[in-house]
Amino acid sequence: MSTCSTVPSEVAAKPQAMPSAWQGSDHALPVTLSEAAAKHIAAFIAKRGKGVGIRLGVRTSGCSGMAYKLEFADSINPEDIEFISHGVKVLTDPKSWPYLSGTELDYTKEGLNEGFKFNNPNVKDACGCGESFNV
Repeated sequence: MSTCSTVPSEVAAKPQAMPSAWQGSDHALPVTLSEAAAKHIAAFIAKRGKGVGIRLGVRTSGCSGMAYKLEFADSINPEDIEFISHGVKVLTDPKSWPYLSGTELDYTKEGLNEGFKFNNPNVKDACGCGESFNV
């Protein structure tokens, strides 16, 4: 049985509070999931049999400077910033959040290819291979 639980729609619809200690919190936006991404994540967590949500982050890498990190979260760290999107918990660390603010994670199928796609309004440039970006 999965530990990922569905959040009531009245709770999921409420805007999440931004950490007031973060310098850009007055103009930061939540990290969200498309409905397709939320369904895929919830199904995968249920199949795994454990997990509390998805953890998104960034790391220094690639030809453009930064790359996304995506992993299933089995626990919530004390420093995590937590959002709920379509009933799924989205976690990010305080260092990654300024780069992810306003990002929507989508799940797309195009022909034989399928996978997650980051729709990040902060990206100014991306490398040709699509693996890294800069803001």
